[in-house]
Formats: sequence, structure tokens, C-alpha cells
Amino acid sequence: MSTGKGNADCPAEAISGTSVDMGKCISCGYCAPAFLPDGNPKTSVVRSTERKFRRSFHIYLFDAGSCGSCNLEVKALENPYYDLSRLGISFCATPKHADAILVVGVLALGMREPLIKAIEALPSPRLVFAVGVCAISGGILGKSIKEVVEADVMIPGCPPNPFTILHALQRSREGRS
Repeated sequence: MSTGKGNADCPAEAISGTSVDMGKCISCGYCAPAFLPDGNPKTSVVRSTERKFRRSFHIYLFDAGSCGSCNLEVKALENPYYDLSRLGISFCATPKHADAILVVGVLALGMREPLIKAIEALPSPRLVFAVGVCAISGGILGKSIKEVVEADVMIPGCPPNPFTILHALQRSREGRS
């Protein structure tokens, strides 16, 4: 969430009155100094959870057409600083072995069918994460993944920082909304 007062130009149309829709905000800075980020990493929206993933949690990362910045932030979770594996969370190479899919980037025309197939390959129960503004709303570049699937968890940011992603992963698998 961001707070602000006054009018500001926003190329992503994220500003409405005195509030900012973080699912659309691309962090371009055109709204400064009228709007300032509050620095809260707990901005994700968890629509549904699965308590069955409390012990181990396997994630499949799907790039639907990103610039690469969300990929870098997601993959940073594996480094020693964040150490995702200490929480029982790991990445897998195929959706057939995954509990959740993290979708990054806008929905590119050629990635529509592969995304549908990847989601269908996930065993039930499963969770779908929309990571970053592009996956949530399409940003200023294209279409969101809403055209294919409704995300269970939305993690805003351009790109979202690893703490925000990690917080959303923990909340969604432990059954906390």
C-alpha cells in the first residue's frame, strides 16, 4: 500500500483518488512526491490456501513472458540469505511434481497454451500464484493471466521483493489468509 495526496500521473492507471492499486503499480516513480511507498513487504493477496502443504512444498516457476526481473527475485529465494529450503520449500523442474505454480510476466500469445497445459499437469490440490504486476494485471505491456486462470495468490510489485514472495508462500501453504 502506498499513501498520498494530490494528483499524480500514472502510466499504469494504478492511482485512484488517494490510493494506489499495488496490483497495477509498476514503480516507475512518476507519481512522486505525491505518492510514496510504505515499504511493507506484506502486500500479497491470498484468496485460497491449502493446509495440506505444511511439511514440504514444491514450486514450478512458469515464465509467461517476463522481462526477467521477477525471475531474479523468485530465484533469489534459493540463495543462503533467504534459504527457502530451510522452510521445506523447493523448486521442481516439472509441473507434474509441483504443489504450486508461480507465474511471472505478461501472458504472451505463444505462452497461453503452455500455461494451460502446465496448470492441468499440476496434481490436486494445487495453488496458482500470480507474481508481479504483469501477471496480476498485465502492467503496461500486455494481458494478465486472468484470461487463462484465476490466481489463488497475487503477489504485487514490479518486481516484488523476495520477502514479499516468501511471506505469501508461507501464508498460502499454512492455511493463513
